Amino acid sequence: MHVSAQANFQAGPDRVAQMLADEDFVAAKVRASGATSQHVDVVGTSEGAFTVTTRRQMPTTSIPAQFRSVVGSSLEVRQVEAWEAAEGDVRRGTVVVEITGAPVRMTGTLRLAGNGDGTSTQRYDGQLKASVPIFGAAIEEATAGAVRAAIEAEERTAADWLTD
Repeated sequence: MHVSAQANFQAGPDRVAQMLADEDFVAAKVRASGATSQHVDVVGTSEGAFTVTTRRQMPTTSIPAQFRSVVGSSLEVRQVEAWEAAEGDVRRGTVVVEITGAPVRMTGTLRLAGNGDGTSTQRYDGQLKASVPIFGAAIEEATAGAVRAAIEAEERTAADWLTD
């Protein structure tokens, strides 16, 4: 299943990249996504390439009831974003999201670009695959909704972060 989403920021791409590479911001956006526990690791800085790795425990309340008995009361979600150094006001990267203990994985690309007016847009495009016979499509749809909700939480957290 193809998943795409975008987040808009009220700052230029350099400022947004600084925010995305800030462990405190990453921890705040993970908490805002509903995580019950988390681990954040940032390697590198926004002046060049950087990688953001998060592990979070997520409640399964957004998963359809018929699948909760299979996955339990929480899921561990591991996400890795690898950002390349900027080329002008554009920065590209890759993203991988895996759910530990479940055959669900998303791989995709990231693009952060300035809009020419002091704002930026981050675009996510990926392929989500749930290797579960019969129920794969339903699990993919539920996971895609969770991915979009996490991106919306990031956008909300960034709006507060950038005004401080």
